[in-house]
Amino acid sequence: MKKPAIIALLAVLPGLSQPPINKDAAAWEKQARNVTILRDDWGIPHVYGKTDADAVFGVMYAQAEDDFNRVETNYLNSMGRLAEAEGESQIYRDLRMKLFIDPDDMKAQYEKAPAWLKALMNAYADGLNYYLSTHPAVKPRVITHFEPWMAITFSEGSIGGDIERVNLNQLQAFYGSASKSSAFAASASARPPLRRDEPVGGYHEPTGSNGIAIAPSNTSARHALLLINPHTSFFFRAEAQMVSDEGLNAYGAMTWGQFFIYQGFNDRAGWMHTSSGVDNIDEYLETIVKKDGGYSYKYGNEERPVKTSRIVVPYKTATGMAQKAFTVYRTHHGPVVREADGKWVSVRLMEEPLKALIQSYSRTKAKTYRAFRDTMELHTNSSNNTIYADADGTIAYFHSNFIPKRDPTLDWTKPVDGSDPATEWNGLMSIDETPGLLNPPNGWLYNCNNWPWSAAGPNSPKRADYPAYVDRGREESPRGAHAIRVLQDKKDFTVDSLIAAAYDRYLPWFAARVPELVKAWEQAAESDPLKQPLAGQIAALRDWDYRWSAASVPTSLAVYWGEEAGRRADHPTPAQMLQALSTASEKLMRDFGTWKTPWGEINRYQRVNGDIVQRFDDAAASIPVGFTSSRWGSLASFGARTYAGTKKMYGTTGNSFVAVVEFGDRVRAKAVTAGGESGDPRSRHFNDQATRYSTGDLREVYFYRSQLDGHVERQYHRGR
Repeated sequence: MKKPAIIALLAVLPGLSQPPINKDAAAWEKQARNVTILRDDWGIPHVYGKTDADAVFGVMYAQAEDDFNRVETNYLNSMGRLAEAEGESQIYRDLRMKLFIDPDDMKAQYEKAPAWLKALMNAYADGLNYYLSTHPAVKPRVITHFEPWMAITFSEGSIGGDIERVNLNQLQAFYGSASKSSAFAASASARPPLRRDEPVGGYHEPTGSNGIAIAPSNTSARHALLLINPHTSFFFRAEAQMVSDEGLNAYGAMTWGQFFIYQGFNDRAGWMHTSSGVDNIDEYLETIVKKDGGYSYKYGNEERPVKTSRIVVPYKTATGMAQKAFTVYRTHHGPVVREADGKWVSVRLMEEPLKALIQSYSRTKAKTYRAFRDTMELHTNSSNNTIYADADGTIAYFHSNFIPKRDPTLDWTKPVDGSDPATEWNGLMSIDETPGLLNPPNGWLYNCNNWPWSAAGPNSPKRADYPAYVDRGREESPRGAHAIRVLQDKKDFTVDSLIAAAYDRYLPWFAARVPELVKAWEQAAESDPLKQPLAGQIAALRDWDYRWSAASVPTSLAVYWGEEAGRRADHPTPAQMLQALSTASEKLMRDFGTWKTPWGEINRYQRVNGDIVQRFDDAAASIPVGFTSSRWGSLASFGARTYAGTKKMYGTTGNSFVAVVEFGDRVRAKAVTAGGESGDPRSRHFNDQATRYSTGDLREVYFYRSQLDGHVERQYHRGR
């Protein structure tokens, strides 16, 4: 895959030979002269600037080159403006965002920002606006000009942030009705409030990520190792490097539209975020009283006025733009988002976007454990746990960075009584008060969206030492059990063996359940009508080693059986297990002609266009993927299912960026990104990493400028 160095002449952008049409264009061109972008032979931008602001300017320009649509769409979502592009179906998604994100407040927070951060936010907007000014053929759907404050609306980087945990259907049911009279009327027939950790209808693909840190004592080279393996929807993040003369040198995955490396490393330290099971978003049952033409709510011995405001949501129609206006309500706990048990329900969550942006950027320059820990003192990395490793040999685990202190005798997974002052938050738990690890004696630690109680084997935090709300996990996940299996009792990790561990093919869910199925078949009477028809399938599963591969027939059979059994019951009876196997076999035969179909013929990766939501087609080109859903305990995750008109299963979530980093005198890393760097199907980098992605064949990362020698596809300075 290596190519000779191609050092392109300084690129001349359309229109740059013309005089600047305004002072902004002149300023953009002046800043662009401080920026150099090197595209390596995978299309990944390595952005070099004199200042951090220059690097931000350049990386935003590069992001826009690769996929402006995703950059803009993320901001349409973060500002509550999707309906302006996509129509009426997005009205309540926009309303949800606008309950928390007010442009006037964001502008005020921008004005309060420290000078260094203002410079970065200015550069962020300038880089995007410069791109639009030099690419007139690119037509934004809505945002024709970016403003610096917009960066604060999208500051934390997670997929599915805290705000998105507010249920849209319930929000629409509350604000979409013409009258709120039922909210304070007696409601004997009202259903009890849902627990927020209860699934609502059907199975949901496990989400989140894997992070592993290995101490020098457990590695061959006596250097710390870090696995960075976010599981997100595909193409949610880009890969990039940002370097400046002010000490910035960060590489990794950055969410489209953000100006910081979200999961990655610098020359001395690395960090990986995994989704946390913390319970840090609370709902309050508000006792509403209609009073003096308005609403009040009970709190202790008083009645407080409900704050009301008006939110207007513009939306696109077939004939132009329309708008829908809402009167929205808020108590001191937060905005009202639904109704339950005859009461209004308000929600309280972290609302510190400026501090979150400071923390997100500052950690990219932290080069020691102490410096990294200092960034955590901002307590705004709310939805994530963090795995850390550095060149000093330190490895660490930080639990969710935002945990309010609350009455531990209450069940915070349910809405609590908003009228009772005992349900108030009492500050935040300090880092030392939350589950954490620093250099555990076993020499490894991990998290894969499971509880922290197994993060370092026998040296893990103890559940009994913490209030229940620090983690909602009820049992160990199959992926957690698998991680321990590949980490324990191993003392000679290398970059390549840690990659192998990240793609270990064992499926612990089936290792535990398939023997139960085999036993059910063996104990079935000979007269059972399923006994003989399932003999071949049982033989295949009995001999299986519980490891996935693209060539494996038992993997196909097990996945179809596991899904069918799960639809029947959480704990199916022997008869239900056999019937599920029969149904799974029939489906395989109906769709593929035989139940003896290799897994790779079913489980496919396909990227046919640059759309954010792909349309899958069995007749179009696709490639096999061996690894499975993390539901079965696969560490390498590929969340796939069938779609309308398809028989094959296509993945849309799971492994999206994978990197293994070794920290020593020099940093070394290997990585792969789902598909490729570019969102343009005409680009050679649209899908050039797809095969590597599907097989776990990570490529070398060009971190140092010298490593780019012979691997530069294009070098350019914008503004010349």
